[in-house]
Amino acid sequence: MPPSDSTKLRVTSHNQYQSPSRLSPDSVLPDPLDQFREWFKAAAAPAETDPSKSVVREPEAMAVSTCSSDGVPSTRFVLLKQADSKGFVFYTNYTSRKSKELLANPVASIALYWREVHRQVRAVGRVEQVDAQESDEYFASRPLGSRMGAWASPQSNVVQEGEVDSRLAEIEEKFGNQIPRPEFWGGWRIIPQDNPVVCTIVSDILDLQGRARAGR
Repeated sequence: MPPSDSTKLRVTSHNQYQSPSRLSPDSVLPDPLDQFREWFKAAAAPAETDPSKSVVREPEAMAVSTCSSDGVPSTRFVLLKQADSKGFVFYTNYTSRKSKELLANPVASIALYWREVHRQVRAVGRVEQVDAQESDEYFASRPLGSRMGAWASPQSNVVQEGEVDSRLAEIEEKFGNQIPRPEFWGGWRIIPQDNPVVCTIVSDILDLQGRARAGR
Protein backbone atom coordinates (compact mmCIF):
# COMPACT_ATOMS: atom_id res chain seq x y z
CA MET A 1 0.00 0.00 0.00
CA PRO A 2 1.55 3.34 -1.05
CA PRO A 3 2.15 5.92 1.69
CA SER A 4 -0.52 8.55 2.18
CA ASP A 5 0.16 12.21 1.43
CA SER A 6 0.20 12.92 5.17
CA THR A 7 3.30 10.74 5.61
CA LYS A 8 5.29 12.19 2.71
CA LEU A 9 7.91 14.87 3.12
CA ARG A 10 8.47 16.85 -0.05
CA VAL A 11 11.31 19.33 -0.42
CA THR A 12 10.48 21.78 -3.19
CA SER A 13 12.56 24.85 -2.31
CA HIS A 14 16.02 24.88 -3.86
CA ASN A 15 16.89 28.55 -3.49
CA GLN A 16 19.76 27.71 -1.17
CA TYR A 17 21.56 26.04 -4.08
CA GLN A 18 21.72 29.16 -6.23
CA SER A 19 25.42 29.85 -5.92
CA PRO A 20 26.58 33.45 -6.49
CA SER A 21 29.78 32.31 -8.20
CA ARG A 22 31.29 29.46 -10.17
CA LEU A 23 34.61 27.68 -10.04
CA SER A 24 37.03 27.63 -12.92
CA PRO A 25 40.45 26.00 -13.29
CA ASP A 26 42.06 29.41 -12.82
CA SER A 27 40.19 30.14 -9.59
CA VAL A 28 41.53 27.23 -7.53
CA LEU A 29 45.02 26.51 -6.21
CA PRO A 30 47.04 23.61 -7.66
CA ASP A 31 47.00 21.70 -4.36
CA PRO A 32 43.46 21.00 -3.08
CA LEU A 33 44.68 20.98 0.54
CA ASP A 34 46.00 24.51 0.03
CA GLN A 35 42.64 25.43 -1.47
CA PHE A 36 40.88 23.93 1.53
CA ARG A 37 42.94 25.99 3.97
CA GLU A 38 42.13 29.18 2.06
CA TRP A 39 38.43 28.39 2.07
CA PHE A 40 38.48 27.44 5.75
CA LYS A 41 40.17 30.71 6.72
CA ALA A 42 37.48 32.61 4.83
CA ALA A 43 34.71 30.56 6.47
CA ALA A 44 36.15 31.07 9.97
CA ALA A 45 36.78 34.80 9.52
CA PRO A 46 34.67 37.28 11.55
CA ALA A 47 31.36 38.11 9.88
CA GLU A 48 30.99 41.71 8.69
CA THR A 49 27.51 42.00 10.21
CA ASP A 50 28.62 40.60 13.59
CA PRO A 51 32.39 40.29 14.20
CA SER A 52 31.70 38.15 17.29
CA LYS A 53 30.54 35.39 14.94
CA SER A 54 32.28 33.66 12.05
CA VAL A 55 31.15 33.89 8.44
CA VAL A 56 30.13 30.23 8.63
CA ARG A 57 28.68 28.89 11.84
CA GLU A 58 30.92 26.08 13.13
CA PRO A 59 33.00 25.69 9.95
CA GLU A 60 34.93 22.88 11.67
CA ALA A 61 31.88 20.58 11.73
CA MET A 62 32.86 17.60 9.58
CA ALA A 63 30.95 14.48 8.59
CA VAL A 64 33.03 11.32 8.85
CA SER A 65 31.85 8.11 7.22
CA THR A 66 33.27 4.74 8.16
CA CYS A 67 32.37 1.20 7.18
CA SER A 68 32.14 -1.97 9.22
CA SER A 69 33.96 -5.14 8.26
CA ASP A 70 30.75 -6.48 6.71
CA GLY A 71 30.20 -3.37 4.57
CA VAL A 72 27.67 -1.41 6.64
CA PRO A 73 28.36 2.35 6.43
CA SER A 74 28.00 4.77 9.33
CA THR A 75 28.22 8.57 9.35
CA ARG A 76 28.49 11.09 12.16
CA PHE A 77 29.70 14.66 12.69
CA VAL A 78 32.95 15.44 14.49
CA LEU A 79 35.07 18.58 14.84
CA LEU A 80 38.01 19.06 12.52
CA LYS A 81 41.02 20.03 14.62
CA GLN A 82 43.86 20.19 12.11
CA ALA A 83 44.40 20.23 8.36
CA ASP A 84 47.85 20.27 6.80
CA SER A 85 49.93 18.50 4.17
CA LYS A 86 49.49 15.24 6.10
CA GLY A 87 45.69 15.32 6.03
CA PHE A 88 42.67 16.03 8.22
CA VAL A 89 42.68 15.33 11.98
CA PHE A 90 39.88 14.81 14.50
CA TYR A 91 39.94 13.42 18.03
CA THR A 92 37.70 10.86 19.66
CA ASN A 93 37.41 7.89 22.00
CA TYR A 94 39.27 4.89 20.59
CA THR A 95 36.57 2.56 21.94
CA SER A 96 33.79 4.29 19.98
CA ARG A 97 32.09 2.65 17.03
CA LYS A 98 33.87 4.86 14.50
CA SER A 99 37.26 3.99 15.98
CA LYS A 100 36.51 0.28 15.99
CA GLU A 101 35.46 0.49 12.34
CA LEU A 102 38.57 2.49 11.42
CA LEU A 103 40.76 -0.10 13.12
CA ALA A 104 39.07 -2.90 11.19
CA ASN A 105 38.76 -1.02 7.90
CA PRO A 106 41.23 1.92 7.85
CA VAL A 107 39.63 4.11 5.21
CA ALA A 108 37.13 6.94 5.60
CA SER A 109 35.36 9.70 3.72
CA ILE A 110 34.81 13.21 5.04
CA ALA A 111 32.66 16.15 4.02
CA LEU A 112 32.30 19.74 5.19
CA TYR A 113 29.36 21.88 4.07
CA TRP A 114 29.46 25.66 4.42
CA ARG A 115 25.97 26.82 3.53
CA GLU A 116 26.62 30.52 4.06
CA VAL A 117 29.26 30.63 1.32
CA HIS A 118 27.82 27.90 -0.93
CA ARG A 119 30.85 25.66 -0.60
CA GLN A 120 31.60 22.07 0.29
CA VAL A 121 34.74 19.99 0.58
CA ARG A 122 34.99 16.23 0.56
CA ALA A 123 37.77 13.68 0.54
CA VAL A 124 38.35 9.93 0.72
CA GLY A 125 41.51 8.33 2.02
CA ARG A 126 43.25 5.93 4.30
CA VAL A 127 43.44 6.69 8.02
CA GLU A 128 46.02 6.38 10.76
CA GLN A 129 46.09 7.10 14.46
CA VAL A 130 47.77 10.35 15.46
CA ASP A 131 50.94 9.66 17.46
CA ALA A 132 50.77 9.84 21.25
CA GLN A 133 52.79 13.05 21.56
CA GLU A 134 50.54 14.95 19.17
CA SER A 135 47.43 13.65 20.94
CA ASP A 136 48.93 14.61 24.32
CA GLU A 137 49.63 18.15 23.14
CA TYR A 138 46.12 18.64 21.82
CA PHE A 139 44.52 17.08 24.91
CA ALA A 140 46.47 19.43 27.18
CA SER A 141 45.08 22.42 25.25
CA ARG A 142 41.46 21.43 25.90
CA PRO A 143 39.40 23.10 28.65
CA LEU A 144 39.31 21.29 31.98
CA GLY A 145 35.70 20.20 31.51
CA SER A 146 36.48 18.68 28.12
CA ARG A 147 39.44 16.76 29.52
CA MET A 148 37.28 15.40 32.32
CA GLY A 149 34.56 14.50 29.83
CA ALA A 150 36.99 12.41 27.79
CA TRP A 151 37.44 10.18 30.85
CA ALA A 152 33.82 10.16 32.00
CA SER A 153 31.79 9.77 28.82
CA PRO A 154 31.87 6.30 27.20
CA GLN A 155 31.11 7.01 23.55
CA SER A 156 28.72 4.75 21.65
CA ASN A 157 27.46 3.27 24.94
CA VAL A 158 24.24 3.79 26.86
CA VAL A 159 24.81 5.30 30.31
CA GLN A 160 22.53 5.27 33.31
CA GLU A 161 21.17 8.47 34.82
CA GLY A 162 23.77 10.04 37.09
CA GLU A 163 26.55 7.74 35.89
CA VAL A 164 28.52 10.46 34.12
CA ASP A 165 28.24 12.84 37.09
CA SER A 166 29.51 10.08 39.36
CA ARG A 167 32.48 9.45 37.07
CA LEU A 168 33.28 13.15 36.88
CA ALA A 169 33.42 13.33 40.66
CA GLU A 170 35.76 10.33 40.78
CA ILE A 171 38.04 11.84 38.13
CA GLU A 172 38.19 15.19 39.91
CA GLU A 173 39.08 13.46 43.17
CA LYS A 174 41.77 11.34 41.48
CA PHE A 175 43.46 13.91 39.24
CA GLY A 176 42.39 17.35 40.44
CA ASN A 177 43.22 19.85 37.69
CA GLN A 178 46.12 17.80 36.28
CA ILE A 179 44.15 15.45 34.06
CA PRO A 180 46.25 13.30 31.70
CA ARG A 181 45.06 12.02 28.35
CA PRO A 182 43.45 8.59 28.70
CA GLU A 183 45.06 5.89 26.58
CA PHE A 184 41.68 5.16 24.99
CA TRP A 185 41.38 8.70 23.59
CA GLY A 186 43.31 10.30 20.74
CA GLY A 187 43.38 11.49 17.16
CA TRP A 188 42.67 10.04 13.74
CA ARG A 189 44.18 11.43 10.55
CA ILE A 190 42.47 11.02 7.17
CA ILE A 191 45.13 11.03 4.45
CA PRO A 192 43.69 11.77 0.98
CA GLN A 193 46.87 10.49 -0.63
CA ASP A 194 45.28 8.34 -3.30
CA ASN A 195 42.16 10.44 -3.78
CA PRO A 196 42.10 14.18 -4.45
CA VAL A 197 40.37 16.55 -2.09
CA VAL A 198 37.31 17.83 -3.93
CA CYS A 199 36.44 21.50 -3.46
CA THR A 200 33.14 22.50 -5.02
CA ILE A 201 30.76 25.39 -5.32
CA VAL A 202 27.30 24.14 -4.36
CA SER A 203 25.18 24.78 -7.42
CA ASP A 204 22.58 23.06 -9.53
CA ILE A 205 24.61 24.14 -12.59
CA LEU A 206 28.22 23.21 -11.98
CA ASP A 207 30.40 21.25 -9.58
CA LEU A 208 34.07 21.49 -10.48
CA GLN A 209 36.57 19.20 -8.81
CA GLY A 210 39.60 20.75 -7.19
CA ARG A 211 42.66 19.69 -9.09
CA ALA A 212 44.66 16.78 -7.67
CA ARG A 213 48.09 17.38 -6.25
CA ALA A 214 50.86 17.94 -8.73
CA GLY A 215 52.16 14.67 -10.07
CA ARG A 216 48.95 12.70 -9.43
